[in-house]
Amino acid sequence: MISATSASAPQDNLRPASEVMKLERLGSMFASRLSFVRSLMRKMIAESWQITNTVFDLDSKGHGLAIYRITTPGNYYECVIFSRDLEPEQRSDRVIAEAWDVTFALVEGEAESSLLEQMAANVPLQEAGRQHPRVLVLSRANKSLRNFSQFLAALAAGKQPDPAWLTAVGYLYRTTAVYGNGKFGIADFARLERNPDFNRPFAAQMLAVYVLRQFSIEQLNHLAKVQSPDQAVPLHPALQRYLGIGNSTGLGMAPFLINHPQLIQQWVYGRERALAFARAEPANEQTHKALRSLMARALKHLQQTITEDEEQTLRNRETAKSVIEVIEWLDRTQAHEGLYEELISWAGKHCSLEAQELINTMLIELYPELVEPIDDELGCQESMDLKPDMKARKLRDLIHEKFDWALSYREDCPDDNYWFWYRSVEKEEPRLGIRGTESGAEKELALAVGPRISRCLTKLDEFLENNPNAIVVEFLMANPGQKECVRRIQTIGDTPYGEIRANLWHRGMKPMHLLRTKLSFFGASRFDPKSDRWVRITLFQGAPLPRELNDPNLSLHQLDDWGFPLEPGLEGIENGQKARGDKL
Repeated sequence: MISATSASAPQDNLRPASEVMKLERLGSMFASRLSFVRSLMRKMIAESWQITNTVFDLDSKGHGLAIYRITTPGNYYECVIFSRDLEPEQRSDRVIAEAWDVTFALVEGEAESSLLEQMAANVPLQEAGRQHPRVLVLSRANKSLRNFSQFLAALAAGKQPDPAWLTAVGYLYRTTAVYGNGKFGIADFARLERNPDFNRPFAAQMLAVYVLRQFSIEQLNHLAKVQSPDQAVPLHPALQRYLGIGNSTGLGMAPFLINHPQLIQQWVYGRERALAFARAEPANEQTHKALRSLMARALKHLQQTITEDEEQTLRNRETAKSVIEVIEWLDRTQAHEGLYEELISWAGKHCSLEAQELINTMLIELYPELVEPIDDELGCQESMDLKPDMKARKLRDLIHEKFDWALSYREDCPDDNYWFWYRSVEKEEPRLGIRGTESGAEKELALAVGPRISRCLTKLDEFLENNPNAIVVEFLMANPGQKECVRRIQTIGDTPYGEIRANLWHRGMKPMHLLRTKLSFFGASRFDPKSDRWVRITLFQGAPLPRELNDPNLSLHQLDDWGFPLEPGLEGIENGQKARGDKL
């Protein structure tokens, strides 16, 4: 039962930004029910979206054209997928690649013959093509060759593939970029913002990825049937749901987090409000049992998460160890009104950061009716407003009051100036270099907000010594290079969750924390770093299938309960297949 005081609870229970916005804690967060993939799926279920395959013109090698129509209450779209033969030496997850196994685009309305012809000539070229303005999302993906070949061989032989293969690598395809918001001539953000189907953050991009997942299943079944017409079986539904779509991503995500502080404020503030709502609720036997069950599922998911990265493997083990202790704590602690606060306090002293954030994620999961309205509050209109008539002294006070975290930067300390961010010549993508050692400093990006603010304050203090009554515009006339920094200080001072409170030049800064921050809001699982600068993750693993979205036998709760998916049992899959006598 939701308490009558819940509406006012968040302002009292919100965690301070000084705690939440530390880079290490942000880099320890998990996908939650507010993550964009979960939000999109709930919308699709609630509004009975339909996804149907209207064209599936693939040859015996799985190459050709596929089109999926997506019908919403007020509109329809088509996802057009081009599959091609790709030589092994052409396959690369790097952004500088020029060819991929599949390229695809989500288009507004029907891809009629003239548009389809234009897309066929340009979508496979990606950035090098001339994309049509009706295209909402542009993307590409490569196969996980090992998984695809193993799955194909098993199905063609009339057997289900070993679920452990999906536990090791959770997908058949992984995307290397998913473009939206006006990139390369496609529809701009304003078009999506006015569209009720896609006015939540990254909803159109997530839908395109979801459709690719369905294509990967149908292409696999098609190839199995081609190889063995009489013996092949389709991929079992449990394995279809356990199948996700991979993504390879690198430092390109970092500038977004820095350049959109007001949007990040909305994302983090939404999550913190959701947590505050949950913490304000009195625990009872039902929620106590549900919390323990969720923690047990997360524990098994962590134990089934495989990564070759030694540091991430150790982090996963440490988190799993802490989760075991959390479960034991719940087993010896009965449900009572203050249970959640006691658990959070205990975990802060005894658990890893990841385990602490996992507890918060599961508390949010307990109260969908409180949390889900926030789905529609995660976007915002962004603008940086300069206040030229503000007293310069007030600007100085604002820096000390709101940005004290930035003032520990030391100009003469090598560790504080170790890294620099720059834009590569190859494809204008962000890179990270060691200052004074690696080239690229002439293309440095202004991503380190902390040092910029600290330097601004130094100049402001010097200016005020001789101009104590000056206003901001006078300071900027003397220091024109500080305009953007001042604009940010004046605007973001009222958005405490907008700034990552870290020196992004510091030697101890871990870029992987930046990537995980954004990916957790997307809804990524199975975080698998391949270096300290790029990572592979899985999206939509465990999500309902398109045919399940309108299944009257499945409730919204059943369909939405897919966080932290677990490996299906092979024995149950094989027995179910024998009972049905599945054949393609």
